[in-house]
Amino acid sequence: MSGATGDRLGENQLPSQPKFPDEMIELLKQKLSKNEAPFLKFLGKNLTMSWIEEDDSRLGMTRFEYNANELFRRRKLRLSCGPVTIGLNPILNRDASLYNHTLAHELLHASGLLDHGDIHANLVREIAPPPKLSESSVLQEMRERVLEKLPERQWICGDCGYTWERKRVSMPARCPKCAKPFKS
Repeated sequence: MSGATGDRLGENQLPSQPKFPDEMIELLKQKLSKNEAPFLKFLGKNLTMSWIEEDDSRLGMTRFEYNANELFRRRKLRLSCGPVTIGLNPILNRDASLYNHTLAHELLHASGLLDHGDIHANLVREIAPPPKLSESSVLQEMRERVLEKLPERQWICGDCGYTWERKRVSMPARCPKCAKPFKS
């Protein structure tokens, strides 16, 4: 697998583009059928890797040059997908596990597995499991950025009035003091 952190040129410098994922494409070829991933055999010729803006909220993106109707036709006829670009966020260069997880996710899209269904999720988890939040400084930074933008800085239980600091994005299921279902 391509390692992100080993690709760094210096403390604040990035390679001009992400490393081409030859190894991961070969692994996908072993795991996917032609029906599941009709564009996979064309990725060696048609895929371009690039960096997206670091302040982009996305970790990665896949962009096909053809529109959705043309891609559907090409998928059905098993034709080339045409030029496709995978863009990765430069912050991934600080976390090899998250880099590989994001790259696997985007490669599945580029290979023709466009939906975020069970097959997609299971394959990404199998090929490049995501890092745990506690092990990824990049994920922790992203969570902090989201929390800073949210209007509520703390949770207040509607039943007992207990107040606690907000440390998660999603609403809690229960109050940590009275254990009743949480309502604000």
